[in-house]
Amino acid sequence: MKYLVIKCGGSVLENLPKSFYEDVISLHQSREWIPIIVHGGGPLINQLLKSLDVETRFVDGLRVTSKEVLDVVEMVLSGMVNKQVVRKIIEAGGNAIGVSGVDGSLLQAAPAQNAKQLGFVGDVIGVNDEVIDGVIQQGYIPVISPIGIDGNGQRYNINGDVAASAVAKALGANLCFISDIPGILVEKDGVKTKMDVVSKSIIEEMIDNQTIYGGMIPKAKAAIDGLVHNIREVAIINGFEKNSLIDYTQGKKIGTKIVLEEEIAGWATIH
Repeated sequence: MKYLVIKCGGSVLENLPKSFYEDVISLHQSREWIPIIVHGGGPLINQLLKSLDVETRFVDGLRVTSKEVLDVVEMVLSGMVNKQVVRKIIEAGGNAIGVSGVDGSLLQAAPAQNAKQLGFVGDVIGVNDEVIDGVIQQGYIPVISPIGIDGNGQRYNINGDVAASAVAKALGANLCFISDIPGILVEKDGVKTKMDVVSKSIIEEMIDNQTIYGGMIPKAKAAIDGLVHNIREVAIINGFEKNSLIDYTQGKKIGTKIVLEEEIAGWATIH
């Protein structure tokens, strides 16, 4: 059996079709792949912060998190969004258990490197995979909210892409970022074309020249970090396309796969 960590951002989650959850359930029932969902919830957090008249801003795609913002982030992610995803899986005929990164110290965190700018934003320094395995052993699909905690009980807002990468690293899993587009698109002569495979160095170049910007920066950096820490494979796929997850696990050419330079020649030969 192989682990597949599936990262769903908040803007995508709001509109994902029932077929996506049916694909997740099919993978779970196949027993060949073990799906684990890590989710975000940015749009709902923005809405609640606005309604509460709490200021929010971003630095390099990461939300600056005061204690007041952190309370709202945890409420939305671990409450509303986490249970919404669990409910969608149940509605589609599956079984899931939602957990926060705080539960069982699942996501062990420390302040991010630029904590002075970001506030209570954290990096994951450890993953208690026994919590995940416990959920899996009971026959459920784990659904993880990206709130971390340190040894003193301090909570941290963890970027969902960073959390997903950390979980994938801990489990030796493949990592899929779910999008509403077919993959990384590049524009040439006014025509957008999907990149089937892209290397670490090309991703870094695309960040430097701002082809990748804003909220895509943490996603791209998480993908690169995962690759250099032995994640088997990172891919960006369209969750709105029926059977996209199934096709990916069957090795079909779908989405954009992000690989190390030395793997590109082999990937092109196989595919």
